[in-house]
Amino acid sequence: MAARRLDGLSVRLLEEIGRHLWGFPPRLMSYIVAHLGAVPALVWFVRNMPRYERTLATLGPLRTHLACMAISLHNGCRYCTYGHAYAADLVYLQQRDRVLPVGPRTIVSWIGVPATELRENMHRLLQEADLHIEVLWIDRTLAMARGEQRAMDREEARIAHLVRMFNVLNTVGIAGKVEPDQAHDPLNKDVALTNLHMRMRESMA
Repeated sequence: MAARRLDGLSVRLLEEIGRHLWGFPPRLMSYIVAHLGAVPALVWFVRNMPRYERTLATLGPLRTHLACMAISLHNGCRYCTYGHAYAADLVYLQQRDRVLPVGPRTIVSWIGVPATELRENMHRLLQEADLHIEVLWIDRTLAMARGEQRAMDREEARIAHLVRMFNVLNTVGIAGKVEPDQAHDPLNKDVALTNLHMRMRESMA
């Protein structure tokens, strides 16, 4: 009974963090607690979330979400792929007044394709979005995710941390078959922007 109460408290705390950051209680939180345990889950977030937030500030939200999306695609996690593809789309819309050439649901469908095809899909997406410099970052990210490259500087060390962090999140998401929810970014709380995004995506369907 005490263990269940502790698990419930841990889930509520983690969901409240998600609600504060992104405007909703992320569906993955209860699965993380079930997978890691109540206290280890809280400790894991305390260790990883501040560094993740610093990466968002240092690399920028678009590059960070694209990296998280690429790692999650490589690992095969629908939940994290969708959450960060949607987040990247919102950031891109805010910055460019248009959505990415490919939507989050299509990006999720790339899970399971061969590595060369995934790389080609990512390149095509970024080039059509006029995000040419991000091609280099995605190549580095995928190489790190495959274990073929080590971080060479501080910025790449941030990507390496994302790889380690999302290996845990993706493992939980895959094991629990967690269904996608919303965008994993503060812009998710911008109702006008999310409504505009929905209308633009519907017009492209």
